[in-house]
Amino acid sequence: MLMRKMFLPALMGLTLSLAVPAVASASPEVNQPAPAFTGKAADGSTVALESLRGKTVVLEWTNHDCPFVKKHYGAENMQALQKEAKARDIVWLQVISSGPGKQGHVDGPTAMKLNDQRSAVPANTLLDPEGTIGKAYGAQTTPHMYIIDAKGTLVYKGAIDSIPSARADDIPQAVNYVSEALQAMDKGAPVPNPVTRAYGCAVHYSS
Repeated sequence: MLMRKMFLPALMGLTLSLAVPAVASASPEVNQPAPAFTGKAADGSTVALESLRGKTVVLEWTNHDCPFVKKHYGAENMQALQKEAKARDIVWLQVISSGPGKQGHVDGPTAMKLNDQRSAVPANTLLDPEGTIGKAYGAQTTPHMYIIDAKGTLVYKGAIDSIPSARADDIPQAVNYVSEALQAMDKGAPVPNPVTRAYGCAVHYSS
């Protein structure tokens, strides 16, 4: 009985550390200019947010070893969103903010190989090992999603969907907040849920 009492709090603490991580830094406000960034991409190019003005931009914080990320890629949910975005000339950028030696940290060729293996089609993958971009956005989890409109305004931040679990069979029942936001933007309507609570694994910053 004593062992059980000691084990349960520890298990509960582990669950919370995955699903409700601490805030990395101050998070930008929706309906305000999105934080500017310039980052190195997996293909060796440099991507600056300013250069994408005039296009809708989706930022997806990712870590291929995270069970919550595996949920959405294993069910091909994330790939479907990326393909939909590509067809609509939306720039979808993955961001990897895992620091060196931390879970999820990869180099450019590995990031590209992972996307090939999963049939993922982001416009590019930003490598952010120092966590500069992640902390500017207050990215807490993988996945953590942000949408920036053509004027450079942040219009959505939060979860990919409404069911915070690592079970793929929850996806069909969930409200996909990213798809919902993009559809509203197409209609010139306000984003219905501009701020939601992100869920997933904590971003493994270097410090």
